[in-house]
This record gives sequence, structure tokens and C-alpha cells, in this order.
Amino acid sequence: MKRKKVLILGVDGLDPGLTNRFRSEGIMPNFDKFIARGSSGKDLVMLGGVPTITPPMWTTLATGATPATHGITCFWGQSKTDMATMTYNLNSMNCKAEQLWNVTTAAGLKTLVWHWPGSSWPPSSQSELLHVVDGTQPNAIGNGDCVVDDDKLVYASVNIEKVLFQAKVPNTSGAGCVINDVPVEKSDDVSEADYGSALEMKSLILSEHEGDMSADMLPIDIVNSPITEPVNWESEVPSGAKEMTILVNNGMTRRPALILCNADGKYDRVAVYKNKKAAEPMAVLADKMVSNVLDELSKEDAAIKVNRHMRLLDIAEDGSEVRLWFGAAKDIEKDVLWHPKYLKKSVVEAVGPVPGTSMSEARNESLVKSVLLPCWDIYTQWQSDALHHLIATENYDIIFSHLHNVDACGHLFWYLAKDRVKIGNNGKLYEDAIEWAYRQTDRYLGSFLHLLDEGWTILVVSDHGLLCPPEDDIPLLGDGFGCNIRVLEELGYTVLKRDENGNELREVDYSKTRAVANRGNHIHINLKGRQPHGIVEPEDKYNLETQIINDLYSYRNADGKRIVSIALRNKDAAILGLTGEECGDILYWLEEGYNRLHGDSLPTFQGMHGTTVSPVFIAAGPGIKENYETTRTIRSTDVAPTVAVLLDVPMPKDCEGAPVYQIFAE
Repeated sequence: MKRKKVLILGVDGLDPGLTNRFRSEGIMPNFDKFIARGSSGKDLVMLGGVPTITPPMWTTLATGATPATHGITCFWGQSKTDMATMTYNLNSMNCKAEQLWNVTTAAGLKTLVWHWPGSSWPPSSQSELLHVVDGTQPNAIGNGDCVVDDDKLVYASVNIEKVLFQAKVPNTSGAGCVINDVPVEKSDDVSEADYGSALEMKSLILSEHEGDMSADMLPIDIVNSPITEPVNWESEVPSGAKEMTILVNNGMTRRPALILCNADGKYDRVAVYKNKKAAEPMAVLADKMVSNVLDELSKEDAAIKVNRHMRLLDIAEDGSEVRLWFGAAKDIEKDVLWHPKYLKKSVVEAVGPVPGTSMSEARNESLVKSVLLPCWDIYTQWQSDALHHLIATENYDIIFSHLHNVDACGHLFWYLAKDRVKIGNNGKLYEDAIEWAYRQTDRYLGSFLHLLDEGWTILVVSDHGLLCPPEDDIPLLGDGFGCNIRVLEELGYTVLKRDENGNELREVDYSKTRAVANRGNHIHINLKGRQPHGIVEPEDKYNLETQIINDLYSYRNADGKRIVSIALRNKDAAILGLTGEECGDILYWLEEGYNRLHGDSLPTFQGMHGTTVSPVFIAAGPGIKENYETTRTIRSTDVAPTVAVLLDVPMPKDCEGAPVYQIFAE
């Protein structure tokens, strides 16, 4: 009997509402083919769990358990020693429930877990049948441990006098790349971030420019260079060429470049060299992205081989001005997060090094279609090629895979996809960018369609959708990436320290603080005997919880509208699958319309442009009914037991979902 094979194609942030909208417009033909060959719930919708955020939901998809059971209750975990500190949570050792890949390997099935950002790394089984690639952060493979130099915007001009470098320049306006404040020519080198190095993080969210809402304003390195006549080149310089300099490696390394003209004397390209002794350029930049340019950087006296994308953005025909983009450089040899390690060498030799992606400068409209989206075009094609290579060479029985392009683009673009007066953005540009990401995803999914005829059953799933928020006045509450200060401060529960002049400090004053809203959805009481600086007596805890819940329901924004949809005690939140010691004393969700993209909302919420928080579910191939839609509510907890039945293996021991037997052909 031929062994069954299952491929899970996970796409982070894939929204059934948008998928159906784009299908109706004829731009997702491959998804139509999956539907014709398979089964789904009504409108492709899967009922997601809470919180609607990446690590808890991918862990639920892998275990069939709710966050209350598996213990991953937000993007970050909660520090036991400081109420305002978060702990690293993309760690399989924090998961209290059994993952399905441990079951499949125990049953003798060779299993690949590919960049699954929910309790997959470090490998959770000692079985030689379990292969795991990354999973320590969601964006792209190697972005947590292999990036050794960040994105750069380079501006060269005949009016600039000397080469300047400034690291991590914030940009909230979308304008320019000129250093116009106090410049620095170099900064201290930043040590490489290895797995597990960021075990704790404290981030107090005091404004909308911090936390999750600042994803479209991430800073970028800026390089300014004069344009001069070429000097000291060992090889012959082309006639008419001009010279500029690019600082990389955190400003520590120079890469000379020649600005070149065509036969008509118009400048139209830039050749980038490792040094002036090099006979050939590393890359020649014109009107298209140049991908995976190889280079070598020095870090701590070690030479590191890297790859990065580059693009010429603008060039004056007279050669007087040039704008370039240099993508992040990734270590092409580091294999720490590949298990077994030979997998990386196998993939790189077959399909090339892991390409970079970019999350910088979403408000710089010129970069959206020229840089940010093409980076994901390159990455999704590389991931498809890599998975096909491993399928052909490793004979896997079950593959858990994850792709982050839709979620990454959503965080960059969805807030901006409405014309928001206060930031003066072009909403249509960003709505079109999301469409690009869905076209990209359809091509990616379509590359696996042939496997349906080769005996593979394929599931397409997501962890959540993403909202385009209709309201501009999103409260500083419910952000999963820090300590939400302002609302509880206004209500009198959280107090910040002040200096001798009365100026606010970025530190919680626990001697006066009764409760803190840290991470998304969680409020912790500063309880005596539990917190190191607790001031609330245990006998007063119940009444304080009641008071906080009442105040949350009574809290109004500037328009007089309520912003909290649900607030529950820890024990009561069990009805939503979120309770226990890894949760706050109070769990809450914001009112529909006042949400971030996801995480602070219920999984049934909707936003502008047909966006929803709901995840996607579709299954196709052997064992699945064709062109079938079940009326059953399919939940995120049902995915793992459904796959277990397809593979004829036991369900994970902590599974709370049930197989979606209505879609089975037999």
C-alpha cells in the first residue's frame, strides 16, 4: 500500500475574505483550482482562536490545543520578575502540549517542519526522522540569526561634501534620504543576535510611534556620498564615469562605485565594487532589482560571506544625483537553525542562498513597488524551489511549512491602505500593494498543485487574517509588543516614575502602580506575595479586578465611543481558550473598528476593504472530497487532528479539536 503524504502550506495572515474577493476578480486562479479539487468551510473561513497572533495560533495548529492548554498566550511571554518585561516565546520548550510532528516521527514518518513560528525550535523530538528549519521568528528564514548588516538608503550628490553614515534613522514622513541633523560617520558595531540572545525585552508603549503600530515606520540606515571624479582605481575607468562611495557593515566598510553613462552620454547605471583593486564589479545596478549579490564583511576579526539585494532607485541623466537601496546582508554559511545542518548546504547548492526581505520604510512610497514587494517575489520563489528540492531528495511523509509574505506586507501596508489625513498617505497605493502580495501567494501555492496528482494531500491554512482599521483613533491598549501604559495610567492604575524636575521617565513606579497592561490582552495585578514589588493585598484582588473591568467598559475615546469589547477575569476567559498562569489576571479585547491589524481583536472581527481576522482552511487531494463546502464550523484546533486521521497516526495527546470528518472522501 502506498504511504500517504501530507503537505501543509501555511501562509501567515492569509484572509479568507480577501482571498474570495481577489478570486472573484480573477487574480487567484490557482486557489480556484485548489477549491475545485478540495473541501473547505463556508467562504474558506476557519474560526480562529485567541489571541489572534502568530506564535499562539501556529502552536494551536500544530497541537490541536488552545493557548490555555499549550501555554503560548501572546507573541511574547510574561516575565515572572518584572510586570513590564516580556520574555522570548518562540521557543518549543515553552510549549506544554504535544506537537503533531512528535507524533508523526514516533509513528515512523519522516517529517519536515519548515520555518513554523509556533513551538518548533529547538527540535522537540530526538528522532532522526524530524527535520526542523528555523522557526525562531516569523519573517523569513535566517532573519533572526543571519542578518549581519541592515538595509540602507544611499543618496549621492555633487552637492554633498563628504561620506556620512547614520544608523537606524526613523522616518515617519516618507521623505528623502539626506542626513540633515548631527551626522555620524560610523557607530559602534552591533554584536550578532544568536538564537535565544533576546530572552527578555522591556518596551513601554507611550505613543502610536511605538509597538505594533510603528511597523510601517521602521528605521533604516542612511548613507550620503559626494559624487566626484574617479581617483586611484587600479583598472581602467570607463570614459565619463563618476565616483561615489557606499558605507556598509554598520558604516565600517567602504564599497566604491562608478556612475556610468550610456552611448548617448546619459547616466543610467551604477557599478558597485568590493574595492578599487577589483577588476570586475560585484553588481551593476540599473532599472531592476539585482538579487543575491555576494560580498564579504568583517565581524569581530572574522570574514563572513554574505548575500544581499541591491537596486538603483533614481539617477540624474547628468550623473549629478543617485539614489540606491542596499538590502540587508545575510550570512550564507551560518547553519545554527537548520537541523540536521546538512539541509542548508543541500538547499543552497541546489537553489541558492536564503534571500533577504525588507520591512523598512513602508511610508517611503517609492520603495513599496520597487523594493519591498519584489523582495518577497524573490523569497517566495526561493522557498518554493527549496521545498521542491527537499521533497525530491528527502522523501518526506509530512511537511509543515510556513510563509510570511502576506502578514509582513499587511503590517507594512494595511494601516496605510486608508487615506489617513494625519499622515497624508496614498491609501490606494497600499491597497494595490496588498493585491500584489495575494497574487504572489497564488503563484506560490500554484507551484505545488502538481503534487495533488502525485499522491500528496495538501492543506492551505493560516493563523489569522489582518484588518485594515477603519478608525484613526486606535487606543494605546492591547498592543502585543510592549507594556501599554496610557489607558491604565489615565484610569489611575499604572504610574510612571518622574525625575527631580517632574519629567516623565520610561519606568513603572511599582510603589504606586496597582495594575499593568503588558503584552496584548493581559492585565496583571501588582499583587503582594506574587510580584516582587506588589502593593495590592490578596484579599483586595477580586474587588480591584471588578473595578478595572468596570472602568474598561466605561472608558471612551475622544468621540465618546467605547473601546473595550470584552473584559474577563482569568478564570472566566477559559470559555475563549485563554486562561491559566501564563495569562493576566484580566483578559480583554478591543471593540471592532478600534483594533490594530490583529492580536487585540476577536477572530470574527472585520475591517475596511473586506478584511477579516479569520484564518483560512482548505484541503485537497487523496482522501478529501472534491469541490465540497461543509456547513460545519472548522476551528484552528481541528487542523492537527484532521491531519492525524489523514496520516493514520494518533492525535496529539493534548488535542482539544476534532477531525473535520465531513470533508473526508471515505
